[in-house]
Amino acid sequence: MSKLVTIFGGSGFVGRHIARRMAKEGWLVRVAVRRPNEAMFVKPYGAVGQVEPVFCNIRDDASVQAVMQGSDAVVNCVGILADRGKNTFEAVQNEGAERIARIAAAEGVATMVHLSALGASEESKSKYARSKAHGEAAVLQHMPNAMILRPSVIFGQDDEFFNRFASMARLGPFLPIMGGETKFQPVYVDDVAQAAVMGIMGEASGLYELGGPEVKSLRGWIDEMLTVIHRRKIVINLPFFVGRLMAFGFGLLQKLTLGLWHNSVITSDQLILLRSDNVVSDAAKGFEALGIRPLAPEAIMADYLWRFRPSGQYDAIKDSARNLKM
Repeated sequence: MSKLVTIFGGSGFVGRHIARRMAKEGWLVRVAVRRPNEAMFVKPYGAVGQVEPVFCNIRDDASVQAVMQGSDAVVNCVGILADRGKNTFEAVQNEGAERIARIAAAEGVATMVHLSALGASEESKSKYARSKAHGEAAVLQHMPNAMILRPSVIFGQDDEFFNRFASMARLGPFLPIMGGETKFQPVYVDDVAQAAVMGIMGEASGLYELGGPEVKSLRGWIDEMLTVIHRRKIVINLPFFVGRLMAFGFGLLQKLTLGLWHNSVITSDQLILLRSDNVVSDAAKGFEALGIRPLAPEAIMADYLWRFRPSGQYDAIKDSARNLKM
C-alpha cells in the first residue's frame, strides 16, 4: 500500500515542488490548502487520484486533524510575509505550526518536516523572525525528531525575489532598493524540496540551514539580475529612514482602507529583516550534510526571467542577428 504525506501549503511556491517530488516517489499526496479549487494544478503531478487538494484552515484543530488522518508524514510549508487580518505571524507561523505538530504526534505520524527561515530567533526585533523561532520550538516540543529547514531567500520560477525586482526594472531609468549592502545566499526552490523529501522519507532529521553556493550583497544580486534581463538601470540604495517613512505611509493607507488595499511594498518588519545578513552560519548543518549540491542562481535565472527583457523571448534572436557577419 502506498504511503501518504499531507503537505500543508502544498500548492505554494515550495510546497508544490515537494508535492511533485513525493508523487514521483510513489506516495499519495494530500495537499492541504485554504482554497482547493485554486490548487487543482497539482493533480497532474501524479497518476489519477494520487495527488489531491483538500480544504484546511490551520487555525482550527478539527480542520487540521481531518486532513491528517492516515498520514505517514506531514510537511508544514505555511508561512506569510506580513500580517493580514486574522492571519498574523503568531497565528500562522507559531500557533499554526504548533497545532500541526501536536495533532501529528497525537495521530501517530512518523515523520514531520517544518519549513522555517534563516534568521529565526526569539531575540530578534522582527515579529516575523520571532514567530518562526517560536514555531520551531513548538514543533520540536511535540515532534522532537522533526526536520527543521531554514532556507535563505528562495528563488525559482514563481519567486518573490528576482521576479519582483525584475518587474520593477521595467519602470523608468531608476531602480530603488533598500539594504543594498545586506548579504543574501539565494537557494533554489527545488533544492529545498529535495532536502524536505529526505526528511519525509526518514533519511534525515534535525535543523538544517540552506543556502546556495554564492553569497553576494543585495546590490550584487540586483546587478546580476539586470544582466540577465538585458537592462541598464541606475540602482539607488535608499537610506533606511526613507524606508521607515514609506512603511509608515503604506501601513497607514492599509488601515485607512480597512485592508482593502494591502501593503505589499515594504513593511516596518521587513525593514528590520533587511538590516541583517541572510546567510548560513559557519557551524550549521546544510546541503553538504544531506549530500545535495545546490544550484547557483545564474544556472536558473535566465530560464524564467527572460520575459522581463526589453523584447522578451525575442531578445536572444536580436542578439544573434547583431553577431551575423554580413
